[in-house]
Amino acid sequence: MALRRDWVYENNGGSALNLPISFPFQFIDTTCVAIAGSDYCVIAADTRLSVGYSIYTRDYSKICKLAEKCVMATSGFQGDMKALQKNLAARHLIYQHQHNKQISCPAMAQLLSNTLYYKRFFPYYTFNILGGLDNDGKGCVFTYDAVGSYERVGYSAQGSGAGLIIPVLDNQLKSPSPLLLPAKDAVTPLSEVEAVDLVKDVFASATERDIYTGDKVEIVVINASGIRRELMELRKD
Repeated sequence: MALRRDWVYENNGGSALNLPISFPFQFIDTTCVAIAGSDYCVIAADTRLSVGYSIYTRDYSKICKLAEKCVMATSGFQGDMKALQKNLAARHLIYQHQHNKQISCPAMAQLLSNTLYYKRFFPYYTFNILGGLDNDGKGCVFTYDAVGSYERVGYSAQGSGAGLIIPVLDNQLKSPSPLLLPAKDAVTPLSEVEAVDLVKDVFASATERDIYTGDKVEIVVINASGIRRELMELRKD
């Protein structure tokens, strides 16, 4: 008997019992990508919001600005995404009142990890990438699972198109292994313009093979001058 996602099959004396499972999340397939450079960070996500074969909207941003030099891209359950963004915004406001300054990107990365881990028994069903500039002005990218485990990397991808995009980024960027000693910088060797062009290329490629990625890609570039956004059209079918 075939195993379906929403049923449990138990063998009870040779007979199978169908027991429905309550699953309170609706996973929204999407694709997010981030690349860290020597003095910049590029983070991007497509704008399609779809479930199964239904497209709810073609112009939905999955990128949220959390601080002056820190943004987050999210895939997963969109209700939890909005709740998580509001939670982090409130905590950042408290931080500003207490310290009279903007929170740094590495500090926000730790705050996001703590927030996700606190809810680990009924987690935010989100898969996040945090990107920005660190205290030295270098680009930084942090990638997460749903319960707060995170790692600083040179590049990352999350969502339905990640399996198509990560091999291309591995081939083009060749991030050093974190096991190498002494530790090496995880930033990529590309210039800002080259990184933006690479992001456009991987999204154009993923759109051809992933029905959940498409319509537009929103690209956010963080550097010493501030935050810049741009859109590029993708396939709409």
